[in-house]
Amino acid sequence: MSIQRIAVGPRMSKAVVHGDTVYLAGQVADKAAGKSVAEQTADILGIIDGLLAEAGTDKSKLLMVNIWLSDMSTFAEMNGVWDTWVVAGQTPGRATVEAKLAGPQFTVEIAVIAAK
Repeated sequence: MSIQRIAVGPRMSKAVVHGDTVYLAGQVADKAAGKSVAEQTADILGIIDGLLAEAGTDKSKLLMVNIWLSDMSTFAEMNGVWDTWVVAGQTPGRATVEAKLAGPQFTVEIAVIAAK
């Protein structure tokens, strides 16, 4: 079975497609780094939409999502954006944890697995 890599970098690919499954690396805010959790979440979800489209799928086919927050007190703020983005009736499995992220400008990181 072939493996397709999307946005290949020296350390990781932003997405990997194997068979009918799409794996996205953890995504952080490109344009909203240093901004509010809501702004970072919206930026990341837009990036995810683009990568899923490039892989031939969309958010209605999410299987599992992992979300890391630098401060769990921002859980409701992140969910406010998430709840308007996720497809009703097609919600994935999900885990959300607090973790120290790669840099202080990042307050949210999201990784997803989706079906094609």
